[in-house]
Amino acid sequence: MITFFIGLILLIAGGALYGKVCERVMKPTDRVTPAISKQDGIDFVPMKGWKNSLVELLNIAGTGPIFGPIQGILFGPIAFLTIPIGCVIAGGVHDYMVAMISIRNDGEQMLSMVKRFLGEYFYRIYNVFVILTLLLVGVVFIYTPGDLFITQILKQDAGFSNPVVWIVYGGIFLYFIIATLFPIDKIIGKIYPVFGAVLILSALGVFIGMFIKNYPLTEIWSMGQAGYHPLEQHYIPIFFVTVACGIVSGFHSTQCTIISRTVTHEKEGRNTFYNMMIVEGFIAMVWAAAAMGVYNLGIADAKDLSSATPVVGKVALDLLGSVGGMVAIIGVIILPITSGDTALRSIRIMLSDALHIKQDKAYSRLMLSILIFAAAAGILLFSKIDTEGFQMLWRYFAWANQTLAVFAFAVITIYMIKQKMPYIMALAPGVFYMFVTASFLSNARMGFRLPWNISYVIGIVLAIAYCVALIWWGRRKINTR
Repeated sequence: MITFFIGLILLIAGGALYGKVCERVMKPTDRVTPAISKQDGIDFVPMKGWKNSLVELLNIAGTGPIFGPIQGILFGPIAFLTIPIGCVIAGGVHDYMVAMISIRNDGEQMLSMVKRFLGEYFYRIYNVFVILTLLLVGVVFIYTPGDLFITQILKQDAGFSNPVVWIVYGGIFLYFIIATLFPIDKIIGKIYPVFGAVLILSALGVFIGMFIKNYPLTEIWSMGQAGYHPLEQHYIPIFFVTVACGIVSGFHSTQCTIISRTVTHEKEGRNTFYNMMIVEGFIAMVWAAAAMGVYNLGIADAKDLSSATPVVGKVALDLLGSVGGMVAIIGVIILPITSGDTALRSIRIMLSDALHIKQDKAYSRLMLSILIFAAAAGILLFSKIDTEGFQMLWRYFAWANQTLAVFAFAVITIYMIKQKMPYIMALAPGVFYMFVTASFLSNARMGFRLPWNISYVIGIVLAIAYCVALIWWGRRKINTR
C-alpha cells in the first residue's frame, strides 16, 4: 500500500499548500458578495459556510469519482499518483478560480462568463455545448443511481422491460423536478448536510475496511509498464477522460457558480471550493484502491471494472458486511442524485439568464423546467432501449465533461491575464486537457477513428493553438480596456 499512501500524502499535503497559493493569488477581500447584494430568496440566498461546503461537495461528487476511478484502476497503480496530483494542480484550481471569478462578477453562470471573457463567438458554441452536456449529466445521474438501487437494493434486473425500473426512474425524476423548482435553501440546503454525512461515512468505511481486510494493492514499481491496461488502452488520453470527476471536471464549473450565489464571504472560497475538490479526490482514491483490491483477490474481473456498477456492491458488501455495505451502497446512490438535480437546475438558471427570464415566479421556473425534463426523458429512454446505450452515453458524457473544463480554464486564464496574475496556473492544465480531448475524439469510435499517431499530432497542434490564442486574446483584452 506504499504507492497508495504516497498518493494520499500528495493529495492532503499538496492540497493544503497549493490551496494556500491559490488563495494568495486571488486575495479574497471583504467586498459584499452576490448572496447578499442580489438576494432574491430563490438562487441568491446567503447560507452558512459549512453548509455551502457540503452542498458543493454533493453537487460535484456524482458517480464520476467512483465509477471513473473503478474503471481507471485498470491502468494500474499509476492512478494512485495521477489522481492526487491532478486534483491539487488542476481540479482544485479549476473549481476555486471559477467560483471566485463568478463571485466577483455578480454570481454570473458559466454562459455569461464565457461571453464576458471569451467573446460572442465562443459564447454561442458554449451555449449549445454546455446545455447538451448538462442534459447528459442529468440523464447519467438518473440512470446510474436508479440501476444501483434496482440491482443492489431490490436485487432485480434493471432491463428495459422491468416496470420497477421506470417507477424508480420516475421517483428520481420527481425529486429532480422539486429540487429544480424550489429555492435552493428549502430543499437542497436542508437535506444535503444529511446526505453529506452518509457520503463521508461510507467513504471512510470503505477506507478503513481495506486495512482491516488487508486488501492487496499493487505497487507502481512492481508493474512492468506503469500505464498497463488489460484491454491495451492508452494511458494518455483515455485515463484522463475516464477518471474525469476524480481529477478535473468541467461539470464542476457549472456547480461552483450555483454556490457562488450563496457564499457570504470571499474568504470561505478556499474551503468551499478548493478543499471540497480535495475531498472528492480522497473519495476517488478510496474507490480506486478498493476496486484494485477486489480485482487482485479475484472477487471482480476486468469486465466488472469496465462496467463499474457490479464492483460497488462487491466492495461494499465484502468490506462492510450486509448492514454497513448497504449504507455504503446508499451513499453511492445518493452521490449522483445530488449532482443530477443541480445539473438540471444549472440549465434552468443559465437559460433564464440567457433569455432574461426572471425566476422569482414559480410559473416561469416551471415552464423552463418542463422543456428541460422532456429532453432528459427522451435521452434516458433512448439509452435504455439500446443495449449499449449507457456505454455510449457515458463516453459522450466523459468527453464532453472534459471539453467543458477546457472552456473553464480558458475563462480563468483570460481573467488572470487581465488581473496580472500568474496565469500559467490555469493555462498549463487547460493546454493539457485541450490535448487530451482533441486526441481522444480523433481516435475514438464516437469520433473520427483515426490512428493514434495522427490523433496525437492533431492533439498537439490544437493544444499549441489553444495556448497561443489565449495569450494573444488575453493581452488584447488588456490593451483594449
